Amino acid sequence: MASGRLIKLVVFELLELAAFSIPMLVIMEQFATAYQRTRMVAETTHYWLIVSGSIAYVASATLLIWVPVKVLLYKKHHLRKKIKGWRPVMMMCVVLTTLPSFSFSIAVTEVQKNTNATVLPETLPDLPVSLVLTTLIMVDIVEKLRMYPLRGSQKYNADRHIHSTTLQQITTVTEQSGQRDGNLGTPHTAVSPRGEATTARQAPVITEPEEPTFHQGILKAMSRQDIRAQIFLGSFVSWSDTIEMVRVAGHPAVYKSGWLYPVYIFSLISLIRIIFTPKNPLLNSLGILLQDLPFIFVRLSLIIILGTITPILGLCKNVLVTVSYLYFNYLTRLRVFSTFEMSSP
Repeated sequence: MASGRLIKLVVFELLELAAFSIPMLVIMEQFATAYQRTRMVAETTHYWLIVSGSIAYVASATLLIWVPVKVLLYKKHHLRKKIKGWRPVMMMCVVLTTLPSFSFSIAVTEVQKNTNATVLPETLPDLPVSLVLTTLIMVDIVEKLRMYPLRGSQKYNADRHIHSTTLQQITTVTEQSGQRDGNLGTPHTAVSPRGEATTARQAPVITEPEEPTFHQGILKAMSRQDIRAQIFLGSFVSWSDTIEMVRVAGHPAVYKSGWLYPVYIFSLISLIRIIFTPKNPLLNSLGILLQDLPFIFVRLSLIIILGTITPILGLCKNVLVTVSYLYFNYLTRLRVFSTFEMSSP
């Protein structure tokens, strides 16, 4: 009987392979249908040529790139350990599936627009683009779940959280005691390795509010936290902004005009972040550069020219996230913003 680890491996690989191949086939079939309608003839030769071409592309990409890279990653463990900060599987999905899918999504409307603009639908079908983003997110979830078992409970490390909170409270009490003695604000002199005296000031420690803990009853069941469930929640929530931007592309005022291109281009650029590992130190800055900052200009331009077809809430989110990131990470290091102030609880 196959082991649980082998079953998990096979299921994950089949899910990733399906997510890699199905979106491209669906988008290309949609493109073939749109192209067939513009010809106004009963002959279906061009339709089947496009469909067969998409099947050939998916098969070639799978056999020549996907499978060799997968085998190489599983066989060469030393090579896999050298890959840090980014994920080859996600790069293959973005480059070989998402990029062509977005390109042919634009081509669907362009073919209909150039032939007869009256055949354009009121709204673009949501299924193909939603399928592309959903499968991409699912591959991201599968890659994150690989290190966790699918059976058994994943307990929350409450003891470490309690110990950390208690330590912070003890440190704060010590500092408050020193402040009563007048020593907290006194600069301390330290000797550097070169023998030079340097002046340092103790940085106050911020304590978080104490949260309740439940040990029995229904509240204990409701307070359970499992990292595996949080992976599903976090993966979809983190891409909600890109999903909303792609949804805007289905508005008639967008896809019937030239605004379809910047919406899809910047949505694709924002998806580049999924290539990097979740704990990459550069991920926060890349989120600002690849998503929030470009979305500010795209959303602001759409609101000014086409009206509120995109929610103002999304624009506020992009502006606040960008400004807060720049202020707390860079401006607070300047002298005028460097004074540390303790806020009251």
